[in-house]
Amino acid sequence: MKLTLAKSFALFTLTFGITLSFVLLNHQSPLPTKPDPMARTFILWLHGLGDSGPANEPIKNLFTSPVFANTKWSFPSAPNNPVTCNYGSVMPSWFDIHELPMTADSPQDEAGVLKAVQNVHAMIDTEIAAGTNPNNIFICGFSQGGALTLASVLLYPKTLGGGAVFSGWVPFNSSILQRVAEDAKKTPILWSHGIADRTVLFEAGQAGPPFLEKAGVSCEFKAYPRLGHSLNNEEFRNLESWIKSRVHSSS
Repeated sequence: MKLTLAKSFALFTLTFGITLSFVLLNHQSPLPTKPDPMARTFILWLHGLGDSGPANEPIKNLFTSPVFANTKWSFPSAPNNPVTCNYGSVMPSWFDIHELPMTADSPQDEAGVLKAVQNVHAMIDTEIAAGTNPNNIFICGFSQGGALTLASVLLYPKTLGGGAVFSGWVPFNSSILQRVAEDAKKTPILWSHGIADRTVLFEAGQAGPPFLEKAGVSCEFKAYPRLGHSLNNEEFRNLESWIKSRVHSSS
């Protein structure tokens, strides 16, 4: 059983890497255009279990619209922590994961999530202190990073530009809703999930919108029929359009 899980995790990591490489290689960049005068935007990308920030940096090359000419990207790496679902193996992990596949009813490491949220909030605070409008700050994440994205956006005291969850899940119970500030409820959520996902089951993703509805948070949910636990070109195109429609101009 241990060997099976290890093979499964290795396959997931390899599959996601190959998928991202395929997306990047098949993306055609348009001819350069003059950037529109836009205020600086900040996009924070949170990776999944066992991954790293630098490995995800090529994602920014997919966003070729002039709107992103003044965008600052950040790809932090999770600290190394023991992970229960991988028999205590130490790997990059924002918080503990008790079991995989993840279901809508899987137990959660709420204390670990809240600790990770504090670190994300510190990054956001630093960017706001540097002069970036909170409405031009977007938090995005895949898998475990998607779950952390959701938690970070919901618990941040100000309205942000948006939070984008890819193949993520709700990492705590409904009692956390009492801590969601009124301004945080105005931050829109984009949630994308593959129906063929066997690592974070589609049911875990589907549990997101009803949870957010209880908090009064707007959520746009997109399902991808043949997509497993990975990202594809369509998701990135949708994310680019979604952010573009929400960026506040400098004028």
